[in-house]
Amino acid sequence: MSLEKAQHTPNAHTTAGQSPDTTMVKQIILTRRSPAYWRVTFDHPPLNIFGPETIPQLNEIITALEIDEQVKVVVFDSAVDGFFLTHYDFLAKLEDSTRLPAGRTGLQPLPDMLVRLSRCPIVSIVSIRGRATGVGSELALASDMRFASREKAILSQWEVGAGLVPGGGPMARLPRLIGRGRALEVLLGADDIGGDLAERYGYVNRSLPDAELDAFVDALATRISSFDKQAIAETKRLVNLNSLPSDAEIALEWDAFIASLGRPAAQSRIGKLFERGFHKPGDAETRLGFHVGLLGVPIESAPPDPQITR
Repeated sequence: MSLEKAQHTPNAHTTAGQSPDTTMVKQIILTRRSPAYWRVTFDHPPLNIFGPETIPQLNEIITALEIDEQVKVVVFDSAVDGFFLTHYDFLAKLEDSTRLPAGRTGLQPLPDMLVRLSRCPIVSIVSIRGRATGVGSELALASDMRFASREKAILSQWEVGAGLVPGGGPMARLPRLIGRGRALEVLLGADDIGGDLAERYGYVNRSLPDAELDAFVDALATRISSFDKQAIAETKRLVNLNSLPSDAEIALEWDAFIASLGRPAAQSRIGKLFERGFHKPGDAETRLGFHVGLLGVPIESAPPDPQITR
């Protein structure tokens, strides 16, 4: 299946019996644990794919975080087993993304929201259980802190393996976080990275036993939510001065992503991914890093099936 055809195919996550026009359902749930502590849960089964219909929902939440006077900390998590937040929706029409107006920063909507999250005067934490792939990884990188399930977290920037350029800011953010060499390994290797290796690289703050992840994140968020908001905001603002990329760096990535979508190499590789089951529950999504590694390899030369590096 070519990317062009994929863009005009009804969404794979349309519930059986629904028409594509009825898929605009709530995919992100906001829970206020207290006025100072919010939870944002991605709930878009079966794969937590992020697409143009998700953008206004996330924008509404980012805007609320920016203007609410009481909130101090937000935790992002997932209600979908095996998937924190995955890649962009390749079944949506391209124009559904490109026609969206620029955000408050002047950037296109997805990079705009991620930049605003990084600068928001509250603390953002991601609790990663399952795959944080593409957009999921980019949201994690834009957040202030990242905590991962040792057994169940998988992070990846898979795009180069499919002939694409990542578009949500990882080239600007990853080198600042883990160094140039490791950033290039993550981006150009396009492979799955388990929780322990992500911790060793600095991709996440900590990798914790899955049974301990929720309690640890909740305790940290609760603790931070008890502190003075002005002190939190001022401290974060000063850290941002020495750590965040400029908007110009982020803008280049989205433009490169959009340009890469139309190239023959990307069309061919995305088509091969669809043949392997991309966008559907199954092995292609569960082990995306393994499958993108085979797209340019003749069948007779395919390497043995490796385990995810943890």
